[in-house]
Amino acid sequence: MSTQTISVEGMTCDHCARAVTRELTKLAGVERVDVDLANGAVTVSSDQPVDSMAVAAAIEEAGYEVPS
Repeated sequence: MSTQTISVEGMTCDHCARAVTRELTKLAGVERVDVDLANGAVTVSSDQPVDSMAVAAAIEEAGYEVPS
């Protein structure tokens, strides 16, 4: 199992969490997404390593920013 935690800007509510989760679970291999609204972070668990650029693109597709 591979896990990575990413900071995300702009998430403030459950709708935000669902939008980010929906986009991230479309990525191949992603098995679980945990959103921490209080800390502005998302943890992605997958059965294989997932490219961090693909994760960032999925988060941005949901309408949020990954700080550089």
